[in-house]
Amino acid sequence: MLELTDLRANCSDCAALCCVLLPYRRVDGFGQDKDGGVPCGHLTDADRCGIHAELNDRGWPGCVVFDCFGAGQWTTRHTYAGRSWRAGADGVDRGEMAAVLTVQRIIHEMLWHLDEVVRRGVADPTTGELQSRLMGLRAMTPERVLAADIDELLDEAGAHFADVAGRGHRGRDLRRADLAGRDLRGEDLTGAALRGALLIGADLRGVDLGTADLLGADVRGARLEGANLAEVWFLTRSQLNAARRDADTVVPPRLR
Repeated sequence: MLELTDLRANCSDCAALCCVLLPYRRVDGFGQDKDGGVPCGHLTDADRCGIHAELNDRGWPGCVVFDCFGAGQWTTRHTYAGRSWRAGADGVDRGEMAAVLTVQRIIHEMLWHLDEVVRRGVADPTTGELQSRLMGLRAMTPERVLAADIDELLDEAGAHFADVAGRGHRGRDLRRADLAGRDLRGEDLTGAALRGALLIGADLRGVDLGTADLLGADVRGARLEGANLAEVWFLTRSQLNAARRDADTVVPPRLR
């Protein structure tokens, strides 16, 4: 089993790759527009955020929501063996590094969900085979990482996750449903298939979602105060951070 810390972002062990290599836009919750490969204006010489304690107050909620699933420190320390994106003798091509970080983040997110399958005691040979392939891929050179058919791996993992979440009790099929802004407090969503559903601003206060599948669901601004998410499948920190919740929101143990 993977150590969970391996799949959690650790900015202190990363060279601020997300703040430099990735593009962002004001409309997505960032304070300004930035192209990929350009260091954020708030980045210090020590590769730390100069406004980290004030991100929400200063109009940067996108930074709070973003999660690399540990891909940042892995790319920094392992894929590039500590070589920097900064110009210099040991510098690397930022375009290549950005592409590698993007692929590694996808790999780490799949590993995060596979880790959940293992921890919930429903793993099967497919789970272990996918874990082995993904861990082997993330350990490869940048060239090998970029040559991988990541779409094929995503399709395989997605099918496996759908199978796992669909075992036993299955609720309503609301995959990719547009539920944005809807008051869902009176709906029976226990065990619902909400994969890829649009739940922006939806009211889920006090709702028990049971074993609902939330893989890829967009819950930005969703009202989750008092909601029971303890047993939902495939919830991420990014989703939780993008939603509105309170002390009565029950979250899965691995996200507490």
